[in-house]
Amino acid sequence: MFVAFVESLKYVGHLLPVAFLRVFLGYYYFNQALLQLHGDFLTHAYLAEDVRSFLPRSTAPDWYKQFLEVIVIPNWQIFAWAIVIIHLAIGVSYIVGYLVRPMSVIAVVLGLMLMMAIGTQQHELQTTFVLVIHFTLGWLGAGRCLGLDYYFYKRHRGIWW
Repeated sequence: MFVAFVESLKYVGHLLPVAFLRVFLGYYYFNQALLQLHGDFLTHAYLAEDVRSFLPRSTAPDWYKQFLEVIVIPNWQIFAWAIVIIHLAIGVSYIVGYLVRPMSVIAVVLGLMLMMAIGTQQHELQTTFVLVIHFTLGWLGAGRCLGLDYYFYKRHRGIWW
């Protein structure tokens, strides 16, 4: 496996800047998950408050607003735990470079769902930029350079690697 790691620089070394971007974004998500885990995000209803305050201004479809009102707000702790676990999974996946394509799809979907649920609070350009970076990491298969995806890409070709 170490040989495949070194080989990845030889064959897909042109993705080295993208690999550094992937690791940085992975560290950001991992750090956010740890801050949410050790902070009061899981014990205080910040998620429910943010959803409740943004819902009248939301441009989301009616079925999604109904889903937020009926399911997400009363069960905010389950969704808060889900957000923390997904952030942790994305962070570890990006840092290690394993299953980067599926995790980038999950990150884009999570970002879009959060944008429709709690808005962007004056950071719309930054949020859109991060979504574009996730899409680009998945499209390029950024885990192939300095990541475990190259090891599996050599042996099992497919869309996941």
